[in-house]
Amino acid sequence: MEKPKLKLYSYWLSSCAWRVRIALNFKGVDFEYKAVNLVKGDQFTHEFQKLNPLSYVPVLVDEDIVIADSFAIIMYLEEKYPQNPLLPQNLQKRALNYQKYIEEKLGSDERLSWAQHHIKKGFAALEKLLAGHTGKYATGDEVALADLFLAPQIAGAMKRFNIDMAEFPLLKRLNNAYSEQPAFQSALPEKQPDAPDNTRS
Repeated sequence: MEKPKLKLYSYWLSSCAWRVRIALNFKGVDFEYKAVNLVKGDQFTHEFQKLNPLSYVPVLVDEDIVIADSFAIIMYLEEKYPQNPLLPQNLQKRALNYQKYIEEKLGSDERLSWAQHHIKKGFAALEKLLAGHTGKYATGDEVALADLFLAPQIAGAMKRFNIDMAEFPLLKRLNNAYSEQPAFQSALPEKQPDAPDNTRS
């Protein structure tokens, strides 16, 4: 008997759900997309709160296993599906992947100039942190965990906050590499089934 597909509860624009979509695509794992409309308040329904009482996406359901945190989900996928690993064998590069993640602290009410200032500050730090470690991707020539966190951050900074990536040549180069990766492209917000029609490319 065929095992049921994984279910991913996702919102098209959520960067946390976006990085999980990249991981699933990159590992070639078939999954069922369950849209949770955060604008309409789907996350507060009784049904969804049974899965995640904290009321946020993403949530991964694998039969009777429920995981509700993007980093925890990605680590679970890494253990269960060892193909196309996201953590390098090299311990230094592995540690860099763990340390890279910058918590997204920007609320929707923040002014654009304030957001741009903080994004640029974070990006400048990333340029220094990753210098000497990058290959084609953030920590070498293979896609790794850090890339799953970076891709939505960079794309969001460019689209939502009009950040000029010319100031950040290393991150700009990485973003170009992500645009050539099918796993990253099919995870884009505008390619999700719950994306509004006017956003679809």
